[in-house]
Amino acid sequence: MSAQPHSYTASYVADDPETALKYAIQHHQGDRVQIVEGVIEPLSPTWGHEKAADKIRNQIAPAVSKLGCVSGSGNLDLPGSNNWYVPDVAVVPEDLADATALVPEQTLLVVEITSDSNGDTGRIVKRRRYAEYGAPLYLLVDRQERTCTLYAAPGPLGYTKVDGPHPFGTSLALPEPFGLELDTSDF
Repeated sequence: MSAQPHSYTASYVADDPETALKYAIQHHQGDRVQIVEGVIEPLSPTWGHEKAADKIRNQIAPAVSKLGCVSGSGNLDLPGSNNWYVPDVAVVPEDLADATALVPEQTLLVVEITSDSNGDTGRIVKRRRYAEYGAPLYLLVDRQERTCTLYAAPGPLGYTKVDGPHPFGTSLALPEPFGLELDTSDF
């Protein structure tokens, strides 16, 4: 994990599509959006989606505090790609939390919760990209399949450790630095 926050301070250059696209969404007035493989997606989670995120945040809160971290859904930039993600939950060191965006390797945990409209984005695209960009732990809460899967040990070809899928209602071990059992019964 890099010790310095990622700063996206590049100025707008009309002939640089990545910079132009990311500049546009950062300065967009209105609904929050993310970019997935060059496609701008509005974020409009349902209350069931938010409930699952809230249950996770509440369960990991003591560990997050003890680690000197914060949890939320801040911006994650994937430099060199047309991707700018807004995860459902991410845990990041508190001293990096003032940055406009971080890169996945600066997180301790990234959580994505699938929706009917974007299930394969979390299952396939984001899983691959989070591994490529070094997110150490990726928790996929698949509300359509009613399962949770934890991915660890990222590399350029994907995650090399997979724990799951586990049906909702079973506990899922979040390894160190969290060291806790996540109750998935209310997702």
